[in-house]
Amino acid sequence: MKPDDLQRSAWLDGELDPEAARQVEAWLREHPEDAAEMRLWSADRDALRARFDPILDEAIPERLQASLRQRPGGTPAAEPGWRRHRLAAALLLGGLVFGAALGAGLAWQTPAPAFAQFGGPAWAHRAAVAHVVYAPEVRHPVEVFTAEGAPSEQRAQEEHLARWLTKRLDMPVRMFNLRDQGFALVGGRLLPDAAGPSAQLMYQNAEGQRVTLYLRKPEAGVSTAFSFQRDGELGQFYWVEDGFGCALVGKLPRERLLALAEAVYQQAEDRIKPGTAPAKPPV
Repeated sequence: MKPDDLQRSAWLDGELDPEAARQVEAWLREHPEDAAEMRLWSADRDALRARFDPILDEAIPERLQASLRQRPGGTPAAEPGWRRHRLAAALLLGGLVFGAALGAGLAWQTPAPAFAQFGGPAWAHRAAVAHVVYAPEVRHPVEVFTAEGAPSEQRAQEEHLARWLTKRLDMPVRMFNLRDQGFALVGGRLLPDAAGPSAQLMYQNAEGQRVTLYLRKPEAGVSTAFSFQRDGELGQFYWVEDGFGCALVGKLPRERLLALAEAVYQQAEDRIKPGTAPAKPPV
């Protein structure tokens, strides 16, 4: 039997008992479309955490604490009243969390308050958000690792990742070689986009710095010139050609990010369908 939304949500948060979790996992192994949907849920969850987790560490305002400690008449609240206040606060918090979760599905379609200096198309903004969410991850930066095991195993994982993302995005996806620029492929993952799936490839250098490539299948006829934008330490080059859209994101100087973007741009040219080419990368 297909697990319902409540069961799948509990599984995603690790709240099911072992037997129930195994049943959900068995279903997902046999139903790849449902498994892909769960990966989109996971991406929304991670984006939600990245945006709202810092609020959990903020101190409760003194005036709110005082209102909970006092009755309307100014006298200290008795224990039953304090319990009622705590219950009301819990219900309020629950409502806020529910509202935030409801809005998470729109987080990839509308610009967030962060990256206020980032203009350009909404998908380029989503690329920046995805970078901020996943680049700091230590244990789970990608869904498919390509940097583990013997060289033959790494090649096999790269081929698997390329085939999987090519099928899901319905466009050719290749693993770009950035070793000459000092960056090795870590792996990749599937992500949600406004009208379907997109992909993120992650690269890392010897110093542990990471850059990500956000790949998507753009709308027919859309072409965007090679563009650069920065918000604080985070820089981004993005462009769109017929059948291929890409955003390179990282906390690197513009010149270093440009060298990586040029390498991706050149390697992508032989996979792009004929069409209006964007302007060459600015020097």
